[in-house]
Amino acid sequence: MRKAPLVALSATALALAGCASGSGRVGPDEFATARAAPLVVPPDFALRPPAPGEPRPQEVSASTQALQALFGGPAQRSAAESAALTEAGRATAAPGIRSSVADPATTVVDKGTTTQEILAAPEGDGQEARAAVPQ
Repeated sequence: MRKAPLVALSATALALAGCASGSGRVGPDEFATARAAPLVVPPDFALRPPAPGEPRPQEVSASTQALQALFGGPAQRSAAESAALTEAGRATAAPGIRSSVADPATTVVDKGTTTQEILAAPEGDGQEARAAVPQ
C-alpha cells in the first residue's frame, strides 16, 4: 500500500526531468531575425535661417497643437463632398451657424408628438394605414 504513492511520485519526477532536457533546441536569436541597416549621413545640412520676428516653430500654442492633432489641419475635400456641400447651400450658409443653433436664445418650434409619430412610422405603401377616429 505504501509503495503506490512512492511509485507515482517517482514516475512524475522522471517525466518532468525528461521534459526539461529532452529537445535540445535553443531559443530564437533576436539578432538573427533582422539586419540593421548601415547609418547614412544626409548629403546636405543646409538649414534655412530663421526670419526676424517670426515665431519659433516649437512655440506653437497648445490649442493649435490640439486642433492639428485632432483634425490634421485643412484638407482638400473630395468632388462628391464638395458637390454635396454646394447642394446643401454652402454659399448661403450663415457663418458660425453651428454655434448659434446650440445657443439657448435660439427660437425652436415644437412640432409636437404628431411629427415624431410620422417620422417613426414603419415604411410601406400605406395600405395598412388607418385614421384614428376620436370617439
